[in-house]
Amino acid sequence: METHLSSASRPPAAVPAELFARTAQIAADWLRSLDRRPVAASATLGELRSRLGGPLPVGSVDPLTVVEDLARAAEPGLVAMPSGRYFGFVIGGGLPAAVAADWLTSVWDQCPGFYACGPAASVVEEVTGAWLAALLGLPADASFAFVTGCQTAHLTCLAAARHHVLDAVGWNVEELGLGGSPSIRVIVGARRHVSVDRAVRFLGIGRASLRVLPVDGSGRMEVSRLREELAAAGTPTIVCAQAGEVNTGAVDDLDEIADAVAGTGAWLHVDGAYGLWAAASPALRHLVRGVERADSWAFDAHKWLNVPYDSGLAFCAHPDSHRAAMTATADYLVQGGPGQPRDAMDWTPAFSRRARGFAVYAALRSLGQRGVADLVERSCAHARTFADGLAAVPGCEVLNEVVLNQVLFRFDDDRTTDGVLRRVIDSGEAWLSGTTVDGRRAIRLSVTNWQTSDSDIGRALDAFRNAAVEM
Repeated sequence: METHLSSASRPPAAVPAELFARTAQIAADWLRSLDRRPVAASATLGELRSRLGGPLPVGSVDPLTVVEDLARAAEPGLVAMPSGRYFGFVIGGGLPAAVAADWLTSVWDQCPGFYACGPAASVVEEVTGAWLAALLGLPADASFAFVTGCQTAHLTCLAAARHHVLDAVGWNVEELGLGGSPSIRVIVGARRHVSVDRAVRFLGIGRASLRVLPVDGSGRMEVSRLREELAAAGTPTIVCAQAGEVNTGAVDDLDEIADAVAGTGAWLHVDGAYGLWAAASPALRHLVRGVERADSWAFDAHKWLNVPYDSGLAFCAHPDSHRAAMTATADYLVQGGPGQPRDAMDWTPAFSRRARGFAVYAALRSLGQRGVADLVERSCAHARTFADGLAAVPGCEVLNEVVLNQVLFRFDDDRTTDGVLRRVIDSGEAWLSGTTVDGRRAIRLSVTNWQTSDSDIGRALDAFRNAAVEM
């Protein structure tokens, strides 16, 4: 008798080798096109909705057709972020080893929430965390978490800080919540990143808890005012310092801030989204002197380490507080065991998540210590070259001291500044973002991509010279 199998009982299909080979070809063609393609997307919003939209098919579609159609429809709406001429938002490219490892991550499809779901993924995170602590000069016994990015890293670190400062005054926030708890003040600089404020909101501490301190012209916190604030009422306190202001690249005086915090019982957190990577460079390490004295650190790998999105790290000098803020357990979970493997869900807000450690491991191993230092130093050298070239463009004013990879500049007035930027983006030669500083329009450039070359900097400078003449 003939038997008809339901879709649920059909045997698994063969490995779609043709599909994966074609996908790899599409990916390679995209990467090869970066040097000659416009950096900005070319399609409008309406065009993309038309190309990608329409009703969901009733029946199934061949996977190869799906991938080819997707690539063809999306291509005009892709920004060439992996290009060496993309200078926006402190976004790196993807190192070849990291991209390849990220592909394997998708194929392996491991869940490193706890060891039993992905032993290799868990151990890779353990190894990579130790490498990062050594590379960046953080305490060897610091706990850590692989998260989506610096926003979630702040959330993780500040949750540990919240536990720590309230526990010190006898309040168990995990058990009792914040209702009726002692108030927490969070001391920040006026030019902190908005993700710090957002983490404070998410944690229920609230924006009203912020004590905003003045900063100097580059965005560095005024430490004398910090000392005054810390000398005030002895409420539980978190201090958020910054390594790498988003527009200027300026780094707070972390050593002096650590001196001010020492002995007060306050928790010192460092937003090192990209600037903490200066610690990997012997030539730039002095900029973050004293960073190891903090209580927690948040930073990204998808910025200066150039791994694919998304990839952030949270480190904490107080593992007990970190674990208390994050851990979870359930009868059905398989946790711990012989040799005490590391269960990542004890350290992250996530339960199930992507095995981000593979790409970070591959990036670090492919570069080595000297390669990471060279990537950081080369980016900073390109930024200085760009700033020097801009200084010779009529009507252009460089607004910051170029200490890292950020250049902040403007033209004669707001209209000219925005007009020059628009012309450069429309030329396809580079992509940068505008900003507002002290009430005036400006342009910010970030050199973060491993592929950026002298030629890329030259092309971007030529585009600004031409745009300035047109304006």
